[in-house]
Amino acid sequence: MFIKITYETNTYNRPSKTGKIHEYVKKRAIVVLRCDNCNEIFNRSRGSMDPKRLNNNYFHVCNRCDSKRFAQKKRIEKNRIWDMKASSLEDISKL
Repeated sequence: MFIKITYETNTYNRPSKTGKIHEYVKKRAIVVLRCDNCNEIFNRSRGSMDPKRLNNNYFHVCNRCDSKRFAQKKRIEKNRIWDMKASSLEDISKL
């Protein structure tokens, strides 16, 4: 689950051509997400993510969880819904 975008600033020093030390600042965007498998909060660099995935229409899985196993579990849930008959009276929100 997408929570928010935060910004991190880092300062670095580099020497110029004349030998003077100059300080410069880099600003980096970090995305705060909640794992849809284990509900842990984790961070990712915004540059490493597709901008389309920065919403709650997609599932987000942390590095500790197995993303392929999670995807298989979600596929089984969707197949149960798609295999139901149209005339069934079962509530799909409880599946």
